[in-house]
Amino acid sequence: MWDFEHPPLDASLALRYQIERTTPAECAARLASGQADIGLVPIASLANNPTLRILPGCTIASKRRVRSLLLVRRAAQPLSALRSVAADTASRTTVAYARILFHRWSNPSVPFLPLAADLDRMLACADAAILIGDPALLALEERENRFARTGEQLLYHDLAEEWTTLTSLPFISAVWAVAALGPSVPDPLVPFALDQIVTDFIQSRDNGLQNIDTLVAEWSARLPIPASTIRSYLTENIHYILDDECIAGMKAFFRDAAALGILPEYEMSL
Repeated sequence: MWDFEHPPLDASLALRYQIERTTPAECAARLASGQADIGLVPIASLANNPTLRILPGCTIASKRRVRSLLLVRRAAQPLSALRSVAADTASRTTVAYARILFHRWSNPSVPFLPLAADLDRMLACADAAILIGDPALLALEERENRFARTGEQLLYHDLAEEWTTLTSLPFISAVWAVAALGPSVPDPLVPFALDQIVTDFIQSRDNGLQNIDTLVAEWSARLPIPASTIRSYLTENIHYILDDECIAGMKAFFRDAAALGILPEYEMSL
């Protein structure tokens, strides 16, 4: 979002785009209801709304460890023996990936319990917990403190790393999508409208990557996370380009999720 939030292009982009900030799941819901024309959506939402068109160029993905998507379990309990998983309610896509992984871990029917992101409370209710986003990063920062406080030995599985290890493909969290017929943006099938949107978003991504130092400073002031962690997260853990490898990763996710009955069948359209 660099160009949309910083000069010199923020003013001109504000003439073409009205930006609303909300959760990824809500972005998908607003696209589905016609309240928005473009949204950064979790990829699982595409299978439930196949009229959406993926904007080429940009993604939120990881090609190795991501650190912000964790499965945390007690060390004494193997993955195949877990009886329940408390799942952060913030991301259906991460839960869908986790369900695929549990099939591969010989525990396909383990129940997922929706709970807010509080590791202590989650582990009081279930054998394992899924944490997403800032709570996951904070949990990693607090590993030693938690062990000193509780004496409980936990294992922290990076879900992106687990997926990549099993499939040799990237873990794709989200993409920009366009509503098929938005109320204020012309039909994206009109080449000029779609080309302009793609250009604006790719340019913003690239300019953001050229200003990592500023982003680290901005987010260090907002989050109780060390600047070094934020820097490595932005530069090493997240992959931003929707390349052929990421497209292959998405196709594998949709194929596996449909085959296991986790999501409806979905044919990608770019």
